[in-house]
Amino acid sequence: MRRVIYLDHSASTPVDARVLEVMMPFFTEYYGNPSGMHAQARASAQALDRSRWEVAEILGCKPKEIIFTSCGTESNNLAIRGVAFAAARAGKGRHIITSACEHSAVTQTIAQLCEHFGFQQTVVPVDRWGMIDPADVERALRPDTVLISIIYANNEVGTIQPLAEIGAIARAHGIPLHTDAVQAGGYLDLNVDRLNVDLLSLSGHKFYAPKGVGMLFVREGVALLPQQTGGGHERGRRAGTENVPYIVALAKALKLAHDMRPTENERLARLRDHLIQGVQTALPDAQLTGHPTERLPHHASFVIPGVEANALLMYLDMAGICAASGSACHTGIAEPSAVLLAMGIPRQLALGALRLTLGRSNTAEDIEMVLEVLPAAVRQLSAL
Repeated sequence: MRRVIYLDHSASTPVDARVLEVMMPFFTEYYGNPSGMHAQARASAQALDRSRWEVAEILGCKPKEIIFTSCGTESNNLAIRGVAFAAARAGKGRHIITSACEHSAVTQTIAQLCEHFGFQQTVVPVDRWGMIDPADVERALRPDTVLISIIYANNEVGTIQPLAEIGAIARAHGIPLHTDAVQAGGYLDLNVDRLNVDLLSLSGHKFYAPKGVGMLFVREGVALLPQQTGGGHERGRRAGTENVPYIVALAKALKLAHDMRPTENERLARLRDHLIQGVQTALPDAQLTGHPTERLPHHASFVIPGVEANALLMYLDMAGICAASGSACHTGIAEPSAVLLAMGIPRQLALGALRLTLGRSNTAEDIEMVLEVLPAAVRQLSAL
């Protein structure tokens, strides 16, 4: 069978065999509800506590500041709505600052708060690299600002934001800073004190844990109104029986990613740079999107003139290459990425977005195959 070259690790990663191994016993051997009192329940509760400690150690926070969720989207929703509603209830204001390069889990949540609950937002711009200027965040501050939500690393173009600088501004003004760190989870420093963040979202399936588990760090003292009510799970902040096997998996996967990060980032960056150089040599009109140096180590993204992204992705798929685009197809009509448009990329060019994100299984041979297939695909599609 033809080997599949998977270059869509920003969308999802395979479950690491070591992660699968540690989670399996909690399906069949230690299956008690961690809220119970018997031996089975205590075994689950101990695994839950151990996982919380392991995650907290990597983030440099207290275990009680960790909330386990179902995914990064839920974590973002809980952070934004939870802080916003708590602040509004306390009479502190209804103004939120965010950026033009956020994931839809952030933008749509804030948009709903504005449309239905009387909040207001300021969206700070990004430059042509997708980078935020911290000074723009400071200029956007108002007396009624209750939350700043800034992505750590962009999923579409890989740009890493100056989060610690933005966090210092937020801290100086006493405003909580939330970051969607979903794309950063396996690749960047997650120490919440060095980043100056008060809330941080992660999703397990971005760093070799299963889909369906995430976490939210909430700094002690930050008021958060629960968005999921019921029992007193997660210290009353997120009701629902904890998914112990998946939480164990998330903790293991995060520890593996943390330990492997120095060497694996170096390996991925070499492959990424070779890929970028090869694409730009073979396709001189292809434009790299995102910051040329301040970008995720595994992330290469381009806009290619004269090519429609969905057609290109289908061509690559038929050749055994799994890739992604910055554009989404709604009811059969291709729409350009809002992030690319915010970076000043013309609409027609933005329709030719291509994202290639590497992972642990990728090799130099994979890159050579892509550099052989991709230019031929672009030439054929351009001719059509």
